[in-house]
Amino acid sequence: MSEKRHAEAREPLVHLSKRASIAPPMAWAIRLIALVLGLVACGLVAFLLVDKLREHPERVGDFYYCFIRGAFGTSRKFWKFLRSLAVLLCIALALTPAFRMRFWNTGGEGQTLVGVLGAIAVDFYLGGKIPEWLLLLLMLAASLLSGAVWGVIPAIFKAKWNTNETLFTLMMNYVATYLVSYFLVIWIPNGSSSLSKLQNGKLPALGNDYLLIILIVLALTIGLHIYLNYTKHGYEISVVGESVRTAQYVGITVGKVIIRTMILSGMLCGLAGYLIAAGMDQTVTTESAGGQGFTAIMVSWLGKFNPLAMILTAGLIQVLHQGAAQISQDFDVSGAMPSMVVGIILFFIIGSEFFINYEIHFRGHGARAGKEAVK
Repeated sequence: MSEKRHAEAREPLVHLSKRASIAPPMAWAIRLIALVLGLVACGLVAFLLVDKLREHPERVGDFYYCFIRGAFGTSRKFWKFLRSLAVLLCIALALTPAFRMRFWNTGGEGQTLVGVLGAIAVDFYLGGKIPEWLLLLLMLAASLLSGAVWGVIPAIFKAKWNTNETLFTLMMNYVATYLVSYFLVIWIPNGSSSLSKLQNGKLPALGNDYLLIILIVLALTIGLHIYLNYTKHGYEISVVGESVRTAQYVGITVGKVIIRTMILSGMLCGLAGYLIAAGMDQTVTTESAGGQGFTAIMVSWLGKFNPLAMILTAGLIQVLHQGAAQISQDFDVSGAMPSMVVGIILFFIIGSEFFINYEIHFRGHGARAGKEAVK
């Protein structure tokens, strides 16, 4: 009897075990529950902090409706949603090959920014001097090359000297920002550090200014899905990501795969920079990437590095951002409140991954399971 009590005393009330696997419908159900709980938590926080909600509790429905109206309330907002989704998804797609290889490329922000800089530099010096179609092609080439260079530098150091790619690529973001600042000082002698919108180098409109951007990213999504899952290069990326030793054993040159993959990753970030420069802004600032290089990390990770699933995760994050902006407008709250709303919801969504990867067992669960197995 005393031994039994001693064993029960030593057994923890709660313990965790890693799941061997989980059915995809169950995983998505857990994420959906987390999203709902996040929205409930946001509603409670908003009720406590927003004066209009405390004075008129019946408007809580309007608070949640802002997430829909912010992205889909008008045709203009809907096209803005699709445009922003496409650019964010493009950067996330760019990071995905490296992430599948377990090369943690945190430099999407800088690689995209130098892509914008490369396109605008060509436009600044050649705009109006050559045919528009040739200008757009040269801008594209400059963006792809700039992104590739920014991606391959940390890849070479990783392949040759096994440097820490996370810190290296993160550092490159700051270098890219200062590089843009340097060129702005050269291009704008008056010191305003603000380059006015250029008159040339604009992507053609297909009935809508953003439709071409959306179609390009859609084609890229399908192409990258095929590349990663049905080609030799995609197979090599997966093997290197699973085990470097296994890759070496089967004859894969790991350094070559790292460099090749990061060139691809940088080029796709450069493509996103081109879409921002030629499809949207036609100028460059240190904020041209707008933090999307960091948000794209979350998009790729939540989509489990699956290009098709990332359409959903990018869409969800964009709905949250535009909905938060609508909340700020409708309820007259400070800019910090919408950011907090997005942060709370994303916290719940990210936290759901814990319950997808681990099981929680309470005291006595193991004993009951053992008895059932014996029966």
